[in-house]
Amino acid sequence: MPALGHKRLDTIDRGDVLRFHANLAAYPRLANYAVAVLSRLMTWAEDRGFRKEQTNPCLRLKKYRETKRQRYLTREELARLGSVLDGVATTGGENLFIVAAIRLLLFTGARLSEILMLKWAYVDFERGLLLLPDSKTGQKVVRLNQHAAEVLLGLPRVTGNPHVIVGRRANSRLVNLQKPWRRIRALTALEDVRIHDLRHSFASFAAASRAALPMIGKLLGHDHTQTTARYAHLADDPLHQLNQQVGEDIAAAMAGTRSPTGV
Repeated sequence: MPALGHKRLDTIDRGDVLRFHANLAAYPRLANYAVAVLSRLMTWAEDRGFRKEQTNPCLRLKKYRETKRQRYLTREELARLGSVLDGVATTGGENLFIVAAIRLLLFTGARLSEILMLKWAYVDFERGLLLLPDSKTGQKVVRLNQHAAEVLLGLPRVTGNPHVIVGRRANSRLVNLQKPWRRIRALTALEDVRIHDLRHSFASFAAASRAALPMIGKLLGHDHTQTTARYAHLADDPLHQLNQQVGEDIAAAMAGTRSPTGV
């Protein structure tokens, strides 16, 4: 809005976009994302006749090189987080809905908005699914493992409130998890961990279990395989273990003995 809000949609040109992008050069990821959003807006405007067709000024703009940030919780860090969540739930340091939201993010790999906007009507305990409405596909499915289902079963249903993660006001949902998360991660000494990293951590454990990338993408609800590809390197550790095991088996065979794996 500050940069382009004073201009009509049909007057925003290539120069405006280039300046807008350049002014955000100190924040490459934000700059690229902002232009991507603007590009979608321009396409929307063309489709509805607010701009001439094929005049999107954002097309073919050279993006800034981004440093991908990938942060995953280790087993030790998850143990600390679990201990803190148990503690604040027991003492009342955080209300049970905040703790449940964080646990659901970890156990489902769902996006923050999907958990905060979750309604009981979307929960199918019998099939172990969350059936989320989606404006593009009509419905998105999030699978519930046993631990995610137990989190949901442990939550009270507030009369008159359709939401799972209840807010402070009557019939409302929790809107902001960032402040509680900052308090919890401070207690856990995980100051560099964002809420979205909980989703990454879910994917990292799936990759470490040698799950195929298409299966991980299915769990996370990715539309494109390249989105899931960022987790490919996380399978390196299991591959290393397998490689080590094969080496031990071959060495044992050459020595005329049985390997520790029994081969």
